[in-house]
Amino acid sequence: MLDDVVRDIETLQTRFIELCSHLNLERQGVLIDGLESEAGQAGFWDDPAAAQEKMQRLNQLKDAVSPWKKMAERLEDLRTLIELAGAEDDPSAYEEEVRAEEQSITSILDRLEIETLLSGPHDDSNCYLEINAGAGGDEANDWASMLRRMYLRWAERRGLKAELLDEVEGDVAGIKSSTILISGRNAYGLMQGERGVHRLVRLSPFNANNKRQTSFAGVDVLPEVAEIENVDIDEKDLRIDYYRSSGAGGQHVNKTSSAVRITHIPTNIVVAVQNERSQHQNRDVAMKILTSRLLELTRQENKASINELRGESRRIEFGSQIRNYVFQPYTLVKDLRTDHETGDIIRVMDGEIDDFIDAFLRWNRGRIAEAEAEAAAR
Repeated sequence: MLDDVVRDIETLQTRFIELCSHLNLERQGVLIDGLESEAGQAGFWDDPAAAQEKMQRLNQLKDAVSPWKKMAERLEDLRTLIELAGAEDDPSAYEEEVRAEEQSITSILDRLEIETLLSGPHDDSNCYLEINAGAGGDEANDWASMLRRMYLRWAERRGLKAELLDEVEGDVAGIKSSTILISGRNAYGLMQGERGVHRLVRLSPFNANNKRQTSFAGVDVLPEVAEIENVDIDEKDLRIDYYRSSGAGGQHVNKTSSAVRITHIPTNIVVAVQNERSQHQNRDVAMKILTSRLLELTRQENKASINELRGESRRIEFGSQIRNYVFQPYTLVKDLRTDHETGDIIRVMDGEIDDFIDAFLRWNRGRIAEAEAEAAAR
């Protein structure tokens, strides 16, 4: 019935207004008007650096506000469509069109609501994704490569760019480790919940008796930062090794020692990069990753949390996982933090993990809110 659709739309409108209020879009509109007024004044570009910074801020504000403005327009158009339907002798003729638009708007609003949960200092940054095979031998190496494919497919679906920086292949199959730079809007904010140990259960093709086997892989996620000047890295604390690249890249990688491995001796953090063609380029990228890791350390009040900061690097084995992926005797993917689960494991392994990402962001927001409430009550 059209009346039911109208009630759903009223609920949708209320939800939209509440989200706009939470985001304080009116204030953002005032800031946009002020920056546009400044940009139109004579002498604005006399200080190119300052002008560029303001223009960048203006574009960021416009990008943030634009989808909400479009949403308001679509809701207004939908209300107009309902009014037209009400004026007809048979309003139900419009029901299918109204329902389709209502469902489309709901889907978009769900996505926009998730983005409101991304308010951390680096949530809008690019990120480094590191995957390491854990307990399980060849099976674990294969599992690590399956996770790599899952994340690459997810990035492709989201329109994010993924660049392989370093990879160590397994002796028989799969990979021992892989480092990938994922670039695009909110890359770190979306990926941060993937940090932890991922557990696979399946009938192993590497088991001679085709028995069910459990294997593990560790995932670490770090934001790409541009604050290198704020991190004091003593060259004496670094051990830098150069070696020949072993991955894809043509004959060049086998002729020169362009790959770089940097070890930060005080923390034992190791970063390796072999993707770029020159030693200098690989060193620059490796230093950026090292900087990201060290900044994560310095932002914490408790220095004893170093293991957690290095990707929650508990031992990559049973009992430490954040998510289970079961292929046999049934199919199930379940996140042990949020309790979100699905039986469609093939869809998940093909990169459709947005439901798990969304569930984590909501769960994490609730956890932060509880902590803030407890702190306020003290």
